[in-house]
Amino acid sequence: MADNEPTPAEEAAARAKEQAEQDALPYKWTQTIGDVDVSLTVPGNLKGRDLVVDIKKTSIAAGIKGQEPIIKGDLPHAVHVDDSTWTLTTAPGGLKTVEIHLDKVNKMEWWPHVVTTAPKIDVTKIVPENSKLSDLDGETRGMVEKMMYDQRQKEMGLPSSDEQKKMDILKKFQEQHPEMDFSKAKIN
Repeated sequence: MADNEPTPAEEAAARAKEQAEQDALPYKWTQTIGDVDVSLTVPGNLKGRDLVVDIKKTSIAAGIKGQEPIIKGDLPHAVHVDDSTWTLTTAPGGLKTVEIHLDKVNKMEWWPHVVTTAPKIDVTKIVPENSKLSDLDGETRGMVEKMMYDQRQKEMGLPSSDEQKKMDILKKFQEQHPEMDFSKAKIN
């Protein structure tokens, strides 16, 4: 284990703290590599016209008209406003849920939080559902898997797949040309 790698106990504590921070938020949220879904619970007597949901390219505000928004702030990354939607559904127990669907512009990055003022989650710990990964076409899936591999390598201070490839090519070339001096060679 590397020196800077957390112990299993530290890791569990970090996950528990993160979970507690997320549970304390006045909304729940989930994400896939392509979108973010936020849900807010509101009193059951409310109708759609009693709510304010303002989705912009890089910000969001949602809540009950005339009250402080339940969620408000800048998004960490841009969304497609035209493809982002919200609905009001009846939840069990006489409450209603505002379901907000945000369509990510960049379908290749995980969000650490919905709004930049909220506590972050550790995006490196996200394990995409395999079924979701398998829904992607071959090229996109390969790209996502490569990005995930490179992200893990970077965290461990190891070379990315591209850097590794360059190093392997250079090593092979060095073996084929022992007469050349590679001591000053730089790999970019």
